[in-house]
Amino acid sequence: MTEKLKCSGPCSCKLEGHKSKFVVLTGGPGAGKTAILEIAQKSFCEHISILPEAASIVFKGGFWRSDSIPARKAAQRAIFHIQKELENIVKEEGEVAIALCDRGTVDGMAYWPSDEKSFWAELNTTKEKEFEKYSAVIHLRTPHIEQGYNHVNPIRIETAKQALEIDEKIAKAWNGHPKRYFIDSTKDFLEKISIAINYIKNELPDCCKGHVLISGK
Repeated sequence: MTEKLKCSGPCSCKLEGHKSKFVVLTGGPGAGKTAILEIAQKSFCEHISILPEAASIVFKGGFWRSDSIPARKAAQRAIFHIQKELENIVKEEGEVAIALCDRGTVDGMAYWPSDEKSFWAELNTTKEKEFEKYSAVIHLRTPHIEQGYNHVNPIRIETAKQALEIDEKIAKAWNGHPKRYFIDSTKDFLEKISIAINYIKNELPDCCKGHVLISGK
């Protein structure tokens, strides 16, 4: 059984409940989401929770991964609904101030094998409704192969070129969100981490900002 992942630091905030906000960390394959979420888990207080990537839950759980259009649509529908239910747990429990999401429901549009209209229709929602759920979107840009793109993640099957193409599709999918940040790949990955951690910190409620960070200022 996988337990909920909350950040590890103590907090001076004595509130038993919070109105939860959702912050999305997204980007193409190899952008560094996993590493940054691991740093966040060690850097922030116990009132910040990390939602796992729904796609990893689906594909590591044995869901068929096929190039056929029906299979690709089925996978994205499954990913969407798992993401939605994870978010529902956070909202209904009302314990955490910030839920850091390893991707959001809108990401599925980048992998959808048909037009955008059919994506929202099959999922019985709209782009506007999904945007409203997320207070901020932090987009980590995928590195070129000379900047360190690799296949360390076993479910990452894309080539460097395909990863960059997906990164652009994700950027297009989130186009129009009122609070979106882009973080380009740099030679020093620690710089990318620091920028991301500070964007996340800016979303914290004042009662949770006093926790000492490992990374960021």
